Amino acid sequence: MKRIISVLMENAPGALSRIVGVFSQRGYNVDSLCVAPTDDASLSRLTITTHGDDRIIEQITKQVNKLIDVLKVVDLTENAHVERELMLVKVATRTETMRAEVKRNADIFRARIVDVNSSNYTIEITGTTDKLDAFATTMNQCAEIIESSRTGVCGLARGERALRP
Repeated sequence: MKRIISVLMENAPGALSRIVGVFSQRGYNVDSLCVAPTDDASLSRLTITTHGDDRIIEQITKQVNKLIDVLKVVDLTENAHVERELMLVKVATRTETMRAEVKRNADIFRARIVDVNSSNYTIEITGTTDKLDAFATTMNQCAEIIESSRTGVCGLARGERALRP
């Protein structure tokens, strides 16, 4: 089962490496990770997407929580949460028909064309992983995908719950 783990940690050299090391030492895969400083420049928020049952996720959470750089660990998928991912995708648009089809599909998915060239469009889309997967599949059917890049999931708990020190 897909799990989203959010970690509040010190913004210090090697902190990310130590956290990811917990995963690799135990043979767990990291599907995606997203990390950036918070409003407090001394802290960073790391969002890790992985797969595992309750026992595995509990073990990961406990091991990560033991690290000195870590202030707090939360499994976002345990409760209501908001998750988003960003994808940039460059597609070939060699004909007027292709350009119209790409634009129509971008509009359907509420994506934005952020760069236009005589032979390709670069499109920005945000949403859940499923939405981005569906968009990539649709684009692949109407135009050649030249390249794409995804940020990985970032997320926040809904309501009053917050990841604070």
